[in-house]
Amino acid sequence: MIDDENPTPLAGFTIGVTAARRSEEFATLLTRRGASVIHAPAIRIIPLSDDTELERVTRDIVANPPEIAVATTGIGFRGWMEAAEGWGVAEELTKALGSTRLLARGPKAKGAIRAADLREEWSPASESSAEVLDHLLAEGVEGVRIAVQLHGATTEWEPIPDFCEVLRCAGAEVIAVPVYRWTPPDDQSPMDRMIELTVSSGLDCLSFTSAPAVASMLMRAKETGLIEPLLYSLRGRVLAACVGPITAAPLEELSVATSMPGRARLGALARHIADELPRRANRIQADGHVLSVRGGCVVVDGEVRQLPPASMALMRTLARQPGRVVSRENLLAALPGCGEDTHAVETAIARLRAALGTPKAIQTVVKRGYRLALDPAECVDNSSDRS
Repeated sequence: MIDDENPTPLAGFTIGVTAARRSEEFATLLTRRGASVIHAPAIRIIPLSDDTELERVTRDIVANPPEIAVATTGIGFRGWMEAAEGWGVAEELTKALGSTRLLARGPKAKGAIRAADLREEWSPASESSAEVLDHLLAEGVEGVRIAVQLHGATTEWEPIPDFCEVLRCAGAEVIAVPVYRWTPPDDQSPMDRMIELTVSSGLDCLSFTSAPAVASMLMRAKETGLIEPLLYSLRGRVLAACVGPITAAPLEELSVATSMPGRARLGALARHIADELPRRANRIQADGHVLSVRGGCVVVDGEVRQLPPASMALMRTLARQPGRVVSRENLLAALPGCGEDTHAVETAIARLRAALGTPKAIQTVVKRGYRLALDPAECVDNSSDRS
């Protein structure tokens, strides 16, 4: 639900959406709250309706039903049933699963089970695979035949599915059901652009709704030589927002502090981002004005000011250490394609002042450079910065 007092809390914020499924729905939830959204699907899900391994496992389950079956994702379980329909064994598979003890990892898996006219025996309140595993181990699995519906594929960054291995070590006979796999999108240029925007702080938030999407983006960043800059940005200015702990796990393993809602839902994630980004936003008081530097704009006294790329680059550089003098050489380095002409900085600063509408907020320090003219209460006592 949107706050009536502030219906657009995300005004001025730019949010990256990596979801492949339900991306339009999620983007709408964000834009209704005022955000600018950039979409770049990080994965392409490939149903395995023609996969020989899934068909072989399915026919094995039909012929010899397991004692327990674990459904981990709604999309995966539905895809499995659809594939069985294509092979002409959907009725037999439903009958086989109807004779098992069905466990569902979360509500989406539970919904898919019920849509197939089946009923789950148990589902954890935490929606956690770890709790499902603990539940099985507590009751004992030695000699028990258990089917586990897998999801996606594994990479060095995606959580390793040790669920099956732990059960095997405890004595269970585990049947892995590979219901679908994912690959990077055919056209990776939108994802490349998303990575570049994250690295350059052109985004305020990068959102993820699945662990495979995280893994795919990390793989692409590594391929393009931007993995360290990407992680640096996600550990700093750019918020990494994840729908839940499973999605967040690959980033947490790399020391990226993620943020997530209490419940793993798209609506909850949108509300969480709307609460979190304004709370994290920087606020600089300069020349009697309040400035907030965002991914693609500067908010001046609550008004969004869209700036061209060169002006944004200068503003980000000045705002990294508000009040400190930034030399013309350092500002020039932030300007794309200006060579060694320091006069280009003077022109760019003039354009920045005009775009902000607060010309005195950026102070010229003779023979040294420029700085944000902080109000007295905001100033830091640093004699090396005095003109």
